[in-house]
Amino acid sequence: MIRVVLAEDQGMVLGAFAALLDLQPDVEVVAGVADGDAALAAVAEHRPDVLLTDIEMPGRSGLDVAAELHRRGDPTRVLIVTTFARGGYLRRALEAGVLGYVLKDAPIAELVAALRKVHAGERVVSPELAVAAWDSADPLTDRERELLREVVEGASNAEIARRLHLAEGTVRNYLSTAMAKLNARNRSEAASIARERGWL
Repeated sequence: MIRVVLAEDQGMVLGAFAALLDLQPDVEVVAGVADGDAALAAVAEHRPDVLLTDIEMPGRSGLDVAAELHRRGDPTRVLIVTTFARGGYLRRALEAGVLGYVLKDAPIAELVAALRKVHAGERVVSPELAVAAWDSADPLTDRERELLREVVEGASNAEIARRLHLAEGTVRNYLSTAMAKLNARNRSEAASIARERGWL
């Protein structure tokens, strides 16, 4: 049996995935959760073979969860199922050790096939996502991404400086550089562009 933890913040989608996977003779859904922190806790509790996760969830994203499992050396394999064909997301997923990355609108048979391949240690990436990744090079540094994530959360420069223990002028410099790289008129537009391209 392939033991699976599902992480998906939309209740209807979570229920549908669970019901469809439970119809498979070789798949057992051992837990379903709605956010990243709960996903980490469920993996620690149930020790599944595969974590099937969305990217955008409350708290930690699916990419954050995958990166944390990778850092811990957790043997659970990760399959991301998302609506977003963003090259930046795929690059980050691969860096985090994710084996599978498929789109939610794929037929259920394709999803189940991807799950079985990931369980077997094979890499599975939707062709549309592979094309998007080649067309999208992330110009941002880790620090610039970190600051733009704070902007997405609505933090002012002063708040960012306080949270990250930086001088406010340093925050402005980093954000100005990020704006220039993204050809954005202001920090909010820079954050929006970076998020849309899957770089945050």
